[in-house]
Amino acid sequence: MNYIIFGGSGFIGTHLIHLLNELKKDSKDNIFCLDLVMPGEEGVVPGIVEKNDGVNYVRLDVRKKIDFEFEPTKEDIIFNLAAVHRTPGHESHEYFETNILGAENVTAFAEEKGINKILFTSSIAPYGAAEELKSEKTLPTPNTPYGISKLVAEKIHAIWQAKGAERELTIVRPGIVFGKGEHGNMTRLYNAIKGHYYFYAGRKDTVKACIYVKELVQFIKYRMIDNSFKGTDVLNCTFEPAYNIEQICNSMMKATGLSYKIPCVNGKLLMFAARLMAPFFAKKGIHPDRVKKLMVSTNISGKKLADSGYKFHYGIEESFSDWYFDCDKKGLF
Repeated sequence: MNYIIFGGSGFIGTHLIHLLNELKKDSKDNIFCLDLVMPGEEGVVPGIVEKNDGVNYVRLDVRKKIDFEFEPTKEDIIFNLAAVHRTPGHESHEYFETNILGAENVTAFAEEKGINKILFTSSIAPYGAAEELKSEKTLPTPNTPYGISKLVAEKIHAIWQAKGAERELTIVRPGIVFGKGEHGNMTRLYNAIKGHYYFYAGRKDTVKACIYVKELVQFIKYRMIDNSFKGTDVLNCTFEPAYNIEQICNSMMKATGLSYKIPCVNGKLLMFAARLMAPFFAKKGIHPDRVKKLMVSTNISGKKLADSGYKFHYGIEESFSDWYFDCDKKGLF
């Protein structure tokens, strides 16, 4: 069989390929990593410079018709991880071009090759920014180009599934995904705490739904390889219950041996300062939208995942400890 991973050179894709490659050591399964960039090139997971033995790397653009050489089988699985996702960071049209056209082209490829099993990594962004707890039954109200594009992409995949009763579609909506190679929110948080310049933005109880990348790819394996079902299913991928920022900071410090009494700074003052500084320090991540994100909860229910039969391997502190160990206890990067 073939594991076909669109966006395989990205953060989640790199970890998924590592796991799948371990599984196939004694089998004839083929892994295809399909992406615009290859390991070692600018734009991929920092520190991943070598290609994995036994993995087929194919450079392609999901915004265009998909075509590459392989022998399809009835057991093939598509993992569609390809996306423009960092926000802020892109023009609005870039989210729509990659995320929507990519969904159309990936599902058309599945249709053409007779592939009946797709996992699509969406996001919690379709829920929109609000304090209320959100489950898979919550009506999505996206308020960013990224969130809108992801919701449309979900619908495109669902239309593909509805055309064939034998088709299987899993849509996962991960919270903040963290782990080795992310170089994103959690890495910045660690560096700020370590440098004693982190502060709580307006409050300490902001809920930040998140999941460890190794946990996410283990669940993807459980869902797509260890189980089978017909139809479409949507699952939030987060710890249950979701942690607030104070709990995350305390767990991170305990796991990595840091000690810092984190101050809390007035939110209105922060927004004013961010607007003044953004033109000069945007490349360092100082932007009003980022500050606003710090002060608004991503309060996402992971109960459906917790009740699905899947058993978590890590808690929040164990996740940070494992990540710290993977970095030779030199930091979180």
